[in-house]
Amino acid sequence: MDNKDSEAEIHPLKTEDVKAQENHENFVERRIIKSSGLSRLSRWRTAAFFISLFLCLIIVFAFSFIIPCPERPVSERTWFQYYNNAVPYPFLAMEDVNEDKVQDVLFAFKSSKGSSSSSFNISCLDKGLPSPCAFIAAVSGTNGSVLWESPAVEDLQWLQCGIQQLGTAQAPGCLVVEKPLSLTAVDLQTGEVLWRQSRDFGANYTVLTPLSVIPDVDNDGVQDLIIFITKEDQVKTLIHSGKTGQQIGLTVSLNVGGNARYVRLNLRSSPYFLFYTENSLYAYSLEDLCSAVVGTEVKFPNFQPDSLWEKHIDRATHRSSLLRFEDVRYLAKVPGHSQDNVLIVSSEMATLINTKDLQTVWTLNVSRALSEPLFGYYKPDVHGIILESEIGPNRKKVMIVESGSGAVQWELKLNSGAGSPRPATLPTADHRSAFLMWGDYQEPGNETMHRAPLQKLYLFHPSYTNILLELRNSTDQIIAFTAGLFERSRHACYVLLRGPQPGEGPGPVSLMKRKLKEDVLGSRVIWLRHTAGDDEPLIRDRLYRMRFQSRD
Repeated sequence: MDNKDSEAEIHPLKTEDVKAQENHENFVERRIIKSSGLSRLSRWRTAAFFISLFLCLIIVFAFSFIIPCPERPVSERTWFQYYNNAVPYPFLAMEDVNEDKVQDVLFAFKSSKGSSSSSFNISCLDKGLPSPCAFIAAVSGTNGSVLWESPAVEDLQWLQCGIQQLGTAQAPGCLVVEKPLSLTAVDLQTGEVLWRQSRDFGANYTVLTPLSVIPDVDNDGVQDLIIFITKEDQVKTLIHSGKTGQQIGLTVSLNVGGNARYVRLNLRSSPYFLFYTENSLYAYSLEDLCSAVVGTEVKFPNFQPDSLWEKHIDRATHRSSLLRFEDVRYLAKVPGHSQDNVLIVSSEMATLINTKDLQTVWTLNVSRALSEPLFGYYKPDVHGIILESEIGPNRKKVMIVESGSGAVQWELKLNSGAGSPRPATLPTADHRSAFLMWGDYQEPGNETMHRAPLQKLYLFHPSYTNILLELRNSTDQIIAFTAGLFERSRHACYVLLRGPQPGEGPGPVSLMKRKLKEDVLGSRVIWLRHTAGDDEPLIRDRLYRMRFQSRD
């Protein structure tokens, strides 16, 4: 030790060099060990990366080539279906019959046999019906091919489709009302008759439409049907089982006189049926009607009567003392924030009633309404009411009215003959509506009243308040017209059913589906007023590229 100490004292720098060299060797050794660990970790990361990449490639390959993607139906822009020696009924319905996520078309016609172009080749005699009889047909929305045809009844009075539960079928169905009165339930997917029930009310009766679906009364697990019939200034009420069609309880006469019609109104959590004549209004709750038919008190879960309405309904006559109007033409329910409101259209005015307090919200002068009110959206997400009123011989005015204020947002005067189809609306992606209407527009000052008005289809969208597009000109007799989105949020089309009027002799019948964009491309732009920068090709292009959005 003494030698080392003395050596360190004699050579201090040498000792420090030795220590530095030892420290350097230790550092290098640790560095080598650490580098070896990092190298092993890097190899694991590289392996994990390539394994993940390989798995991703396998998944992409599987979905691209091995697992087939669901095929999207290719819809034809325009298709026709023709029938010879037939008479169409004024009914059109759109439902997904074959579950391909494309809406199909259901309609009815009277003939001795079905379409010659279909493979069904079935006649009235095959179903034990006299010839001619009423057929119901379902036509594919994609290409117009006949999905099914079925001789249903001898003569048809009403057709209503899309009823969710009928018989034991899982799919929705259609209800057919026959003359004389019988109810027939038809499977929507096959056209097969699920059940048939007949009643004899004699002659001169009228079935009030639409038919109403109500909760299960007979506890068989299937919703039931309530039906109203007017005869000899009386309204008769019947309830039929949705499962078997058999009548439940008795036939009850209501204290409603005159030529009555009805509207089903949802107040709070309880449905009410409002029957109206030219100058009277009667109100019945669903529970009151069911209790009268069944003979015992009927209570539905979560149903609560509206205390304000109940307070002002005469319990003996069921006449409402709050709403008094003269010469009522139409009564319609208008969607509100929490419950429906009531629109009353008389011969001279339209009045909106708030059903929460039964106060008048607004009134509007409307002379001689021509059709039931229709609803759309002129402003984004704000309900608008479309009213058609007669303003002279073969003249009408179309108005779009804001439901909350009664303000007229847009109006148009058209020449229009008898039997002109009702307007239609299509929901657009900007939360408004495209409006379709029939008539014959003539510029102010150039009206010619000596000729019969033509049937022209016009398109209007609120983004161009000064523009009207003339889509088509039809000289054929239009029996029914409707429009809708054949696929979710896309494929906007309209459907025309043309042929002889009911009561006329048989003749050629045609059913046509037409994609709206096809008519927009070749449309004629009508300027209601000119503005700076008007450009017809630009307007057609923008309306052609207009997108649609389904409203649930």
